[in-house]
Amino acid sequence: MSHEKLADLTQPQRDRLAFVELRVRFIGEMRRQDLVTRFGIQSAAASRDLALYKELAPGNIDYDAKGKSYVLGPSFQPVFDFPPERVLSWLTQGFGDGEPMRLKAWVASESPSRLTHPDLDILAHVTRAIHQEGPLSIEYHSISSGRTEREIVPFALIDNGLRWHVRAFDRKSHDFRDFVITRIKGPVILKDQSVALHEMSDQDIQWTRIVELELVPHPDQPWPEITEMDYGMQDGVLHMKLRAATAGYVLRKWSVDCSPDHSLRGPEYRLWLKDHLAIYGVRNAVLAPGYASAEGAEAGVAFD
Repeated sequence: MSHEKLADLTQPQRDRLAFVELRVRFIGEMRRQDLVTRFGIQSAAASRDLALYKELAPGNIDYDAKGKSYVLGPSFQPVFDFPPERVLSWLTQGFGDGEPMRLKAWVASESPSRLTHPDLDILAHVTRAIHQEGPLSIEYHSISSGRTEREIVPFALIDNGLRWHVRAFDRKSHDFRDFVITRIKGPVILKDQSVALHEMSDQDIQWTRIVELELVPHPDQPWPEITEMDYGMQDGVLHMKLRAATAGYVLRKWSVDCSPDHSLRGPEYRLWLKDHLAIYGVRNAVLAPGYASAEGAEAGVAFD
């Protein structure tokens, strides 16, 4: 699609076409009713939008008569240049799917950037596999084992504050693990393979287990009332409920001292995990500052 043709459209039309592209590229399918529901337009208008997108971007979408939906075309080339932050916001929070224009901010602001952003083509394969609940063949580059060929069954994205992971069943290790998306190469969705019951997310104990944590001002801090204000504590305690699969990431990101005797020192340790046994059995607790299980912190780590 040329920029001239795109510029001739109205802003609402461009927003709807951008939505079509996001749905098909990252979810793998969309229906006319999705446009109707999202934008509050008539069914006939949604049909015209889909026809317009097909006319301006031949090969990007096909109609699947059996599924009665529009699916990713064999020669897809993105029309809209979405920043990764907006795509991930749309995927994980459900907003920001308008055309990616540069908008003037209401107030000046700065926020820390991530270490890296995932390649959107790689991410699209991962998210389509998640939506279709199917396996994905990947080339994966692990710090511990180098380059390997894997078949995974992905079911969720995880943001650890620096990089994005995908939670998946790994057919190589026969276990649920976290895979850094930037370390994935050559993904291929395996449409001819089914998923076994033991590979489904409800069988992932670390994903389904919820841990309840009580964080308090670190005893080494001279002004605990300031920490209470900063973290919105009630009666000097911050209560958190986290999936076991994400607990280690959150505790590390927040620099929570998880040692039993609050022995870590430094200005970054504003919080202390009141009961270090609350994360006993959490497999990525090895990431939590100061935590060591009775069996050894390295036992059973399930991420690469």
